[in-house]
Amino acid sequence: MTGKVVAVARDGTHRFSKKVASEIRIIDGLGVEGDAHLGETVMHRSRVAIDPTQPNLRQVHLIHSELFDEVGAQGFDVKPADLGENITTVGIDLLALPRGTILHIGETVKLEVTGLRNPCKQINDFQAGLLSAVLSKGLSGELIRKSGIMTVAKAGGIVKAGDIIRSVYPEKPYFPLERV
Repeated sequence: MTGKVVAVARDGTHRFSKKVASEIRIIDGLGVEGDAHLGETVMHRSRVAIDPTQPNLRQVHLIHSELFDEVGAQGFDVKPADLGENITTVGIDLLALPRGTILHIGETVKLEVTGLRNPCKQINDFQAGLLSAVLSKGLSGELIRKSGIMTVAKAGGIVKAGDIIRSVYPEKPYFPLERV
């Protein structure tokens, strides 16, 4: 499965939305240089409050731009970096990737997929009603989270709009993504 980078973003402060940049630098084992979520241990404020020593499985956040079209059809206006992602993609079904998939981006970057972003009430603070638009129910009644995936940095380098994304699945058995 291949796709492309639409936009990249970072923000050194813990805010909901990030700032679109011309490029971002991924640092092996840490995440996005200059981003508030950079680190080996968890940086998400609510998770730090519970256990600041837990590993950071949320170093780099990716969202598929197709979601913006889907919620746009429901009257929402969402653009790259609005939902706090570091990398906005097109043409790759991020939500269908198994845990442990390695995303090769550009020349050198490798990101390992750890799980799904769990959308929170801040999405409704951004735009009222948006939280329900990024959640749905599957055929068996299971909750489907559509607000992107989380990864850890396995190899660093520069990522910019236009870079190709190639996914390499782990060895079987495949494990579905769960919230992290």
